Amino acid sequence: MYRAMVKLFVRRPWLFPAMMGMAWSARARHWFRKPPFLPLPPSSYLRWRMETAYGDPDAQPPLEDLARFLRWAQAIRRSH
Repeated sequence: MYRAMVKLFVRRPWLFPAMMGMAWSARARHWFRKPPFLPLPPSSYLRWRMETAYGDPDAQPPLEDLARFLRWAQAIRRSH
């Protein structure tokens, strides 16, 4: 999943604020206490999202799906 995010960032750098907003809103509790000391979502959350979206917890979403989700999540955060 993180490789897809890097690919998406390289291809569409303007989505970086949406990526950071999503990472911050889905960050693990106490993320600053264990390496890599980044506000990343828990792997269990990512697996659950892939299971609910694609029926497979190990699914790799197409970049367009990822970009669409990031734009949608950003719009939702801005509307509140």
